[in-house]
Amino acid sequence: MMKKLDELVNWFDGKKKVMIALSGGVDSALVAYAAYQKLGDSAIAVTADYKTLSAEELQTAKQICSEIGIAQILLNYDELENPEFTKNDSNRCFHCRLELGDHLIELAKAHDIHTIVDGTNLDDLGDYRPGIEALKQNGIKSPLVETNFSKSEIRDVAKYVGLSVFDKPSNSCLASRIPWGQRVTAERLTRIELGEIIVKQLTNVKQVRVRDNNGSAKIEVNKDMISVFNDGILKQLTEKLSLIGFSTVEIDQEGYKPGKINVIAD
Repeated sequence: MMKKLDELVNWFDGKKKVMIALSGGVDSALVAYAAYQKLGDSAIAVTADYKTLSAEELQTAKQICSEIGIAQILLNYDELENPEFTKNDSNRCFHCRLELGDHLIELAKAHDIHTIVDGTNLDDLGDYRPGIEALKQNGIKSPLVETNFSKSEIRDVAKYVGLSVFDKPSNSCLASRIPWGQRVTAERLTRIELGEIIVKQLTNVKQVRVRDNNGSAKIEVNKDMISVFNDGILKQLTEKLSLIGFSTVEIDQEGYKPGKINVIAD
């Protein structure tokens, strides 16, 4: 484990200043940790506080930086002003990451930083991830890929160095809960975020997706947690979710699976 960590830390050898695109997840957290070990205050974490990032994720990102001791800059902009993003076709992630890349490059120039990195790892490369392609086009590097880190190795090393997010379930932006072809709006994003908070509070389930299909809520949790949703819980959820604008509520009996909603909706 030390060997893998050393490889990652040494990836930053010879770099003067580095900017890390840091979300609230374990991957970019480990990259930020390694960069800070090698470069100290010459490593800066940047978190995009955009509309599709939940308040919970933003809070976690701040906590990660505090644990590491790394300086954090919050990037504020509204991706809902980008029509290529809000139309929500199969290239939504590409347009989001392209815009993020532009903002990161602008910020890096202002701070005289020549290297920008992210938390992409080997396991990400097998999935359909147009966002990765967009970041690559902007010259953003992925140290975890270049040092051959898998997701399980990232979690092991993060635990070893004491990062509290080592076992945090993977998450994705709130817009990923809306089927392709249905417009991304501020109202829907708020409804989804509140819906997931309500489900977590009522059930104590940690990984939750509330998919929003034209106002119908489909709740996805890991298969072994579906039994938590008895009739009493489902009744409470239906009442509470109807108050925030959902017309119907159902539990997805197939269980949670990343990218399940990536189909064009009628």
